[in-house]
Amino acid sequence: MKILMILTSHEELGDTGKKTGFWLEEFAAPYYVFKDAGVEVVLASPKGGQPPLDPKSHEPDFQTDDTRRFDSDKDAQAALASTVRLSEVSVGDFNAVFYPGGHGPLWDLAEDKNSISLIETALASETPVALVCHAPGALRHVKGADGKPLVAGKSVTGFSNTEEEAVELTEIVPFLVEDMLKENGGSFSKGEDWSSYTVRDGLLITGQNPASSAEAAHLLLEMVKESA
Repeated sequence: MKILMILTSHEELGDTGKKTGFWLEEFAAPYYVFKDAGVEVVLASPKGGQPPLDPKSHEPDFQTDDTRRFDSDKDAQAALASTVRLSEVSVGDFNAVFYPGGHGPLWDLAEDKNSISLIETALASETPVALVCHAPGALRHVKGADGKPLVAGKSVTGFSNTEEEAVELTEIVPFLVEDMLKENGGSFSKGEDWSSYTVRDGLLITGQNPASSAEAAHLLLEMVKESA
């Protein structure tokens, strides 16, 4: 089994002068779910190379067993430092696709033509796709086979407006994930703020927040096994 994980290459938090990127737990938790299951994991990003880590996600309050494991895992660190360019990836080489979040994807992956095309191609070829937290923002311009927004009529979740308010970035981000999914016709639902909550609709899995990362990864593995 081979799973593609796609991370952001964007590191500027709007015009605040602060840094953003991917959220460490949202990468580390799924990464180890996959690796511990014997899955081959390939990492990609729009620019290739080392994707930017949101520095806040490395603070003590946000550490987990998985992030601590990553901090002492030289092989994982080396893999992360050398992600392949998204433009060079063929989704046909993979059994599934996983998008970790962090605020970065709202700026680059949401608008990236290679990411948009990859998701459309994956789902059209029966390859499941999972996105957690802010990563469902990458679905913003993705279309279904009918030409309508992919999420139209689908059950979805993602980083909620109340969670964005809690981190005080509502006025900084280019769009709110919850609002975008609703505007595109998605049937949005959420669990309690900061608790694990995932939704599966056909080949699409979405997770609400960092705590949902491992659950989304397990769901994705189950889907691949179901179709094997």
